[in-house]
Amino acid sequence: MTMNFFRGVMGGQPAGPQPTGAETIHKLCDRVASSTLLEDRRDAVRALKSLSKKYRLEVGTQAMDHLIHILQTDRSDSEILGYALDTLYNIICNDEEEEQDESEDMAAAPPIPVSGKHKNVPVSDENAQKHEEDLGVLFTDKFLGDSESVTLLLTLLEEFDFHVRWPGVKLLTALLKNQCNQVQGVILVSPMGVSRLMDLLADSREVIRNDGLLLLQQLTKGNAAIQKIVAFENAFERLLDIITEEGSSDGGIVVEDCLLLLVNLLKNNSSNQNFFKEGSYIQRMKPWFEVGDDNSGWSAQKVTNLHLMLQLVRVMVSPVNSPGATSSCQKSMYQCGLLQQLCTILMATGVPADILTETINTVSEVIRGSQINQDYFASVNAPSNPPRPAIVVLLMSMVNERQPFVLRCAVLYCFQCFLYKNQKGQGEIVATLLPSTIDANSISAGQLLCGGLFSADSLSNWCAAVALAHALQDNLTQKEQLLRVQLATSLGKPPVSLLQQCTNILSQGDKINRRGSKVQTRVGLLMLLCTWISNCPIAVTHFLHNQENVPFLTGQISENLGEDERLVQGLCALLLGICIYYNDNSLENYTKEKLKQLIEKRIGKENFVEKLGFVTKHELYSRAAQKPQPVFPSPEQMLFDHEFTKLVKELEGVITKAVHKTSEEEKKEEEVKKTLEQHDSIVIQYKDLIRDQDTQIQELREQVSTLTLNSEQMQNQVTQQQSQIQQHKDQYNILKLKLGKDSQGLSSSQGEGAHVNGLHSEELGQLREEVEELRRQHTLQRTQLSDKDSLINTLRCGAAAAAQTAEGGAGGSDNTELLGEVESLRSRVQAQCAEISQLQTERLELIRRAEAVSSAPASSSESSADTVKVSELESRLAAQTTETERLKEECRGLREGHAGLEQQLASAQSTVAIEQTEKTKLQQEVQESKKEQDDLLMLLADQDQKILNLKQRLRDLGETIDEDEDDLDARDQFGEDDDDDDEEEDEENND
Repeated sequence: MTMNFFRGVMGGQPAGPQPTGAETIHKLCDRVASSTLLEDRRDAVRALKSLSKKYRLEVGTQAMDHLIHILQTDRSDSEILGYALDTLYNIICNDEEEEQDESEDMAAAPPIPVSGKHKNVPVSDENAQKHEEDLGVLFTDKFLGDSESVTLLLTLLEEFDFHVRWPGVKLLTALLKNQCNQVQGVILVSPMGVSRLMDLLADSREVIRNDGLLLLQQLTKGNAAIQKIVAFENAFERLLDIITEEGSSDGGIVVEDCLLLLVNLLKNNSSNQNFFKEGSYIQRMKPWFEVGDDNSGWSAQKVTNLHLMLQLVRVMVSPVNSPGATSSCQKSMYQCGLLQQLCTILMATGVPADILTETINTVSEVIRGSQINQDYFASVNAPSNPPRPAIVVLLMSMVNERQPFVLRCAVLYCFQCFLYKNQKGQGEIVATLLPSTIDANSISAGQLLCGGLFSADSLSNWCAAVALAHALQDNLTQKEQLLRVQLATSLGKPPVSLLQQCTNILSQGDKINRRGSKVQTRVGLLMLLCTWISNCPIAVTHFLHNQENVPFLTGQISENLGEDERLVQGLCALLLGICIYYNDNSLENYTKEKLKQLIEKRIGKENFVEKLGFVTKHELYSRAAQKPQPVFPSPEQMLFDHEFTKLVKELEGVITKAVHKTSEEEKKEEEVKKTLEQHDSIVIQYKDLIRDQDTQIQELREQVSTLTLNSEQMQNQVTQQQSQIQQHKDQYNILKLKLGKDSQGLSSSQGEGAHVNGLHSEELGQLREEVEELRRQHTLQRTQLSDKDSLINTLRCGAAAAAQTAEGGAGGSDNTELLGEVESLRSRVQAQCAEISQLQTERLELIRRAEAVSSAPASSSESSADTVKVSELESRLAAQTTETERLKEECRGLREGHAGLEQQLASAQSTVAIEQTEKTKLQQEVQESKKEQDDLLMLLADQDQKILNLKQRLRDLGETIDEDEDDLDARDQFGEDDDDDDEEEDEENND
């Protein structure tokens, strides 16, 4: 019945006047708020959805609160939730999108008369769009009035139902577009808020996943905290997987959305950049840039995707990043082959112009300031016949006026990055201009730069001048080498130097017809000359040696010209000021003083400073100073180089002071500088002496610490040895006590055995000792007998030989004497043999007596038990004897070990005494060194005071003193005081 009533009220054709749109929406809102049946509420919300596009203002104003209430109360019905979310999206979203064709929704919508529709006041399209955006922001603020609404929406995104999750994603995206910061704050503090949104990337339904990408793009804009959370939720891995699945650069708009999200996460976020590099995700970018031989017919989507991929590489190596992070990423890109792949695209054919331009810019920043990358880039050759270096091919494009302007700017940026902090590359470029290295058969970088410098195209003039200036940047050697370059102007005329030719073109600038071109060319040449002669007195001398240069500069500065020429006047003033500041007074006509007098007479100091200051006040100067890349909207605005703006900022102040100084002030300044240099040299000498003494003191400290350590080790060894000696003593005493107990037990056992057998143990011992003594005597006698036999044989041999060789009576008498000696010896031997036989007989008799004595008890005993007992006692006696001998040997060994340990202890004590003596000597030397250092420090303090007085005199005279040098001296002084304090503390600790 309720449905019939609803249809009657809303869908019928009443006879009375038809309701307006606002009235219909009001009735629907009442139905949503008051209906108890879910179906009624669902139909009413569906009708509101169908009217929300046409009656956005009325639905948003009247129905938003009811719709939010539906989201809170009807969580169980996914259909009504989907209608409510769609309705909220329609009234909040500002995008002009076609509504999905839902016939059932249109059927549920009541027929509204044309006269009742909301009509807008006729306005222009721009005003209409602004009105729509204002409505979106208004309804977004109303929705965000309660922060719980966003939390409720995040909770609904956990629903897997497509009709709930998809409109929820779109609604949250629209909220972020309208009020990004406020919604980001709510999501950031919501528990698991970002994690819920990251789950959308894992949804198997591509529509939800793709809209989830758009949601994360809006969420991560300008919020570093959310960017970090998204990155640590494994976003890089998921996004790179999606890019690979979709076909990388050949993929569709999904790849573009992933790349835009990656750029959001990495741009100006050092934490995420480091995480991206440490996660080895740079290596996964290399396959993106693989191109084939045929590069024609690229789709617009592929061009867009590759352009974003190149931008992503540039984000990782941008000059605005920290130098350490940029250098690390550059190294990784070289190691993984990404730089090589980019150079392949650079030299490939058929690549679209905008991709080629962006690739050049990308390669520029990958090699900027990285020596290894710059060296690799210098080795790249173009696939031409014959092969040419890539640098030469790029420079050919830069000086070709038919090439696109953005491409020429990109090549200039690449050349600047190649030479940035690359003195080796600067030397190679300048070397191509020197006479000894010019090859007439090939085109070199130097020839291209000279050709561009003197061509009729003003943009080529400017680019070549800036490129050549970068070859000289902060490189005094190359500035001097470039002075050797000679140019042949025309046949029959002598060659002129490159420096002179630049000044000739500068002075002849009025002959160029196009006024804008004239200014651009002259500005480029003036920037080259200022960079060339700055901080190079030899180049200043060469410049001043031409008598026409100074009058030309003074004439340019003193004229009253238009706005464009004022910039040229300011640069001429800068060039003349550099000639004053870096003048070594080697030319008598153009010393510092004479040039300042010339300025005062012909220009006026105030006018000179005013013209000089106009350079930094120029709008294009400020724009060029912002970033290194030369980006200009048109060629006419290409006037200043980024590095040159740094030079102007550095020199403007010092040139102004140099112009205002008088000759007396300069003389005083020179005297003070000489005095300061002398004092500085003295201070340097004393500092070197102090450093040497510090080194010696440090070495002595190390020696003392080494000796102290050795002493401690010796003490530990002595302590260990003493403990070991004590242990050995204790063991010895224990063994001694044990040996005494065993001897007592043995004596008692032997006494019992002797008493049982009837034989006293002392008699047995005496008999055994006599037997052993006889054995020893027998062995000795045998040894003596063998010695006598050998002697007799020797004498016999000698006697026989003497008998054969002897002659006369003398020989006979000698033989007689020898024979007598032999006979006497033989008698002695026989006596000894008899004695031996007698001793053997006595030995045998003693043995028989011992056997008789030992067998007597056995024969007299009638019991076999006694015999067994005697045998047992004898075995015990033998064992005890063996044990006694072993213990004696151990005691002897312990005594020898004890003696050795005592010797080691005495040696260690003597070593410790020697080391203690050396330590005392070293401490005395340290004290003497300290006294000498104190004297030196007193002398230094006097010198520092004199220096301070002189610097104060300089300040009084108006001279600027470098504060960094004062800070350095102060730090040195405080550092030396701290070292002295540390030495005193170390010596006190050692004592």
